[in-house]
Amino acid sequence: MTTADIAGWIAPAATALAAIMTAANLGARVTGWGFVVFLIGSLAWSTVGASTGQTNLLATNGFLTIVNLIGIWRWLGRQARYEQGAARAVQASAARPAPDLLTYGRLIGAQVSDQAGQIVGETIEVLVDCESHRIAYVVIRSGGLGGVGERLRAVARQDLTIGSQGIVLALSHDGFERLDDWVPEAPPPLPRAAAAA
Repeated sequence: MTTADIAGWIAPAATALAAIMTAANLGARVTGWGFVVFLIGSLAWSTVGASTGQTNLLATNGFLTIVNLIGIWRWLGRQARYEQGAARAVQASAARPAPDLLTYGRLIGAQVSDQAGQIVGETIEVLVDCESHRIAYVVIRSGGLGGVGERLRAVARQDLTIGSQGIVLALSHDGFERLDDWVPEAPPPLPRAAAAA
């Protein structure tokens, strides 16, 4: 088996695996390693292009090699450093007699449970009040499969308890189910306290 034959098997396998790793959005480290696997794929494709005289394949993957190196720097270097710094700040806040800290980034994808401890969904977005600089709503996704049949609800901050272990609704499960669907193009409803004022 020639080098081109081996590269011909590595290239599509690495490209497919890297695409899954980056599309899964499992954090900076996994995304960064996805770009490492993409780099292996682009180098393998370049080998195939050079071995078979396909200049277009070689040129395209030469450019993609540069893109993958930037991705590695971005996700395994810079972004990972940001996330590590935030994680250290969260750990330090837990060890001090001060309010615990939690990064906004950790809120996205956090599990949300009801008062009985049953998981009702996960957060997909956090909306911040620009005047007070505080969380106004958390958008929670529930139900469905792969985005089909899911429901999105914007839950007001006062209806949530946010902690380092996740988010707990101050609503019952039935109360959560009765909330209107959130339409991304429209503003969420006013918080109950503001609506009553």
